[in-house]
Amino acid sequence: MKVQVLASVMNQNPETIAEKMNLDSDAVIINQCDSFESLETEYRGHRVQFFSFPDRGVGRSRNEAILRADGDICLFSDEDIVYEPGYAEAIAEEFEKNHDADMILFNVTISEERQTYRISARKRVHWYNCGRYGAVSFAIRRESLLSSGVTFSLLFGGGARYGSGEDSLFLKEFMSKGYKVYTAPVTIGREESRESTWFSGYHKKFFFDRGVLYRYLYGRLDRVMALRYLLVHKAKLCGESGIGEAYGWMREGMKEGKLGK
Repeated sequence: MKVQVLASVMNQNPETIAEKMNLDSDAVIINQCDSFESLETEYRGHRVQFFSFPDRGVGRSRNEAILRADGDICLFSDEDIVYEPGYAEAIAEEFEKNHDADMILFNVTISEERQTYRISARKRVHWYNCGRYGAVSFAIRRESLLSSGVTFSLLFGGGARYGSGEDSLFLKEFMSKGYKVYTAPVTIGREESRESTWFSGYHKKFFFDRGVLYRYLYGRLDRVMALRYLLVHKAKLCGESGIGEAYGWMREGMKEGKLGK
């Protein structure tokens, strides 16, 4: 069972990115920069394909990687992910143990202030708790991915109109088509600290964009899920503004999402 990393990066050097990420599997790397380029190299005995495009947007680059994938298991990634030794074998083992899984979510260690989840058990993922997982935790059977027809939104995520959420929408749509997603308490890598391409604080745009996302994710339950989100995470989210103000900004976003502007 071949695991293949599908990475979205920006302005990276094809000669150094594989070492930087500690790759030990095949990979397709989509580099957002100012030129067109493609090359293929070998790293630790694995095939690494590197494509440069002037287009921007993490959803767009992840979709470009999907088009070029040929592994059995696709693992989404970013340039700031450094993989643990043996990650590919650990991922393959989880899929071999769970033939029912179309996708498995893994732990990637990130800074405490940005951490949204920590997997401690093997469980089924459902629509109401899919919003906490980032794309770098996703490992998916390519056969299931292609048959589902699901791609990443071009409206959400770094470089798009709304700051984040392309991963949550991808997960929800994939599950809505009947595909099964599970968690595994296995750490496959860590995120190196860098300046975020989309996050600049818990301000009006953050909550507005989150409101748009919640309308797309939860439909008529958007207000309930928004209040739940704010109450559960109020210590982290509402230091600069109160819950009432944050909720008001989210409702503005929900209205825009409802109108489909």
